[in-house]
Amino acid sequence: MSDFETGMWRMEEAQPQLRSPIVAVEVLDRAPDWDRLLDAVEWASHVVPRIRMRAVEPAMQLGNPVWSVDPEFDIGYHLRRVRLPAPADFDHALRMCRHLATEPFDKARPPWSALLIEGLDDGRAVFVVKTHHSITDGMGGIQMMTLLHSRRPDPTPNKPDRTPPAPEHLSSVGAFGEEVVSEIRRAPSRIAKLVRGATNVATTAISSPFSTASEVLGYANSLRKIVTPPARSGSPLLHDRGLGRWFGTLEVGVPELKAGAKAAGGSLNDAYVAALLGGFHRYHEAFGQSVESIPMGMPISMRTGADANGGNRFAAVRFNGPVAETDPAKRIRQVREIVLGLREEPALDALDVAAPILARLPNYLLANWYLSQSTGLDLQASNVAGVPVPVYLAGAKIERMFPFGPAPGCAAMATLVSHVGVCCIGINLDTAAITKPALLMQCLQESLDEIVALGVPTEGA
Repeated sequence: MSDFETGMWRMEEAQPQLRSPIVAVEVLDRAPDWDRLLDAVEWASHVVPRIRMRAVEPAMQLGNPVWSVDPEFDIGYHLRRVRLPAPADFDHALRMCRHLATEPFDKARPPWSALLIEGLDDGRAVFVVKTHHSITDGMGGIQMMTLLHSRRPDPTPNKPDRTPPAPEHLSSVGAFGEEVVSEIRRAPSRIAKLVRGATNVATTAISSPFSTASEVLGYANSLRKIVTPPARSGSPLLHDRGLGRWFGTLEVGVPELKAGAKAAGGSLNDAYVAALLGGFHRYHEAFGQSVESIPMGMPISMRTGADANGGNRFAAVRFNGPVAETDPAKRIRQVREIVLGLREEPALDALDVAAPILARLPNYLLANWYLSQSTGLDLQASNVAGVPVPVYLAGAKIERMFPFGPAPGCAAMATLVSHVGVCCIGINLDTAAITKPALLMQCLQESLDEIVALGVPTEGA
């Protein structure tokens, strides 16, 4: 594991609130062929060996966990199916997805599970996949899910396959040995990188001392913005935190949301975040409370086309979300100005740089440090590119794909994935903070409708 992934893996042992599963919920037009689904998952585990791997902790946790092929890997353990008793609708299935998400992983096995939920009254089915955040980030998760998808309902003949990785019987002592060897191998490149960096700084300092001082000062200011929590404390209404989770979904057409965003001079992501903030404004109003802004976070993908499937490649930014602004167009422009500024920060990768130190803190200290950072956030919002064309899962058409990102310590986590022209938004709520989830979902829907209305031409225009 990388240093960053090691932190996510270990800190939940000390603080269960920091469990970080990524959950993808696919709504299917009918139940898929079970045998084909089993074969598809088996094939995917050949293409992405990480699916067959467990994390082995080195002796006394001296080093990062090592990914090792599970010698007892069993598709039947990870992939299961259930049938809901009648009557059953999507909400019943979503509650089952929520319960699956809150169950801790068996860390002696590969940290993922999948469940096919059948028996919905309208003939549809739901397929839910849960993976630990240490395996991959949101974008990587979408890439891995697409391995199970097909562009047509019929089986794909002669699909290229790979030999599955051989089982490994790695012990904690063996994992420690591998980590020692890895550290030795990494040392020269790390030293060379430091030497090159120091040489470049020294050269620049001699030739252009004022420029160097300005750059150092600029990075220091950027680092302060990135690592310092938002100045405003969280909303008193959303103060509490707990282990309870609640899932809700929203839908809006991609063209409609883009039109609303364009009318206000923003992007789809700006409109999405502005809609969330407008919903929180309405929620506070329903309780007779007002708040100027709420502290929120947003992951920004650093993934490139050269990155392999799996793993984590993102940076996190935090800022005060403008909740008090009731004009949706002005709110979109405010969000746009904030986000564009944060994306250009030189210290955007500060958490990744600090990861080697954080990963070596005792679990208790690491967990409490992270919890002190995340509990100060009332909202996190993520936007992940999805699938633009119709796809199938073992013969069943995927109608919607709802993502539910982890909410470790924050009041609410909202994640958007576009799927064939529809923005599918999954809302993961901490029920200790959001005591009336259905009310918040209504407020979010009203705010989303308000954003969309910006792009609707008025009569006579």
